Amino acid sequence: MLEGLKIRTKPKRKKRNASSQQLPLPKNSNEVWSMDFVFERTIDGRKQRILTGIDHLTRENTILQAEFTFSSEKLIRYLNTLERLPRAFVLDNGTEFTSKDFQKWAEDKGIEIHFIEKGKPTQNAFIESFNGKLRDECLNLHYFKNQRELTDALRIFQKEYNDERLHSSLNYLTPSEFKRSYG
Repeated sequence: MLEGLKIRTKPKRKKRNASSQQLPLPKNSNEVWSMDFVFERTIDGRKQRILTGIDHLTRENTILQAEFTFSSEKLIRYLNTLERLPRAFVLDNGTEFTSKDFQKWAEDKGIEIHFIEKGKPTQNAFIESFNGKLRDECLNLHYFKNQRELTDALRIFQKEYNDERLHSSLNYLTPSEFKRSYG
């Protein structure tokens, strides 16, 4: 009665060439950045993906971009618009980051990729801490009508975070001040 049916098997896991080792604290800015995604829904019902990025040394918020979707191609296009890029990224195992296109782009740019272990967000503590602050100090305080309103709020938050917010880990300097002094 069940002849001809195939048994479903789990797909083989993809092997990644990128390292999952913990990186030492960088000595200069733009050596190591972390990236991640945060989700938000606007009043118009659209789900937003917010790409976040932070410099490990200066704690500068280097990336804060909202889009409806973020394919690996769109991620690459966005990163290509940035004035500067790091020598290495620390990332989770999201499909945008593990895609062949993103891996090739990073290799072509000479950027090392370091993946955290699955289910261990504490290995990416800088970006997880930033994402919590973004949620608590911006996203949870407002209802955004649309993507434009969200983007405007993100720009204000980013400026305040980088230029006005003191960080105890930076000897009570802002990321911008720390970068000018030590980065």
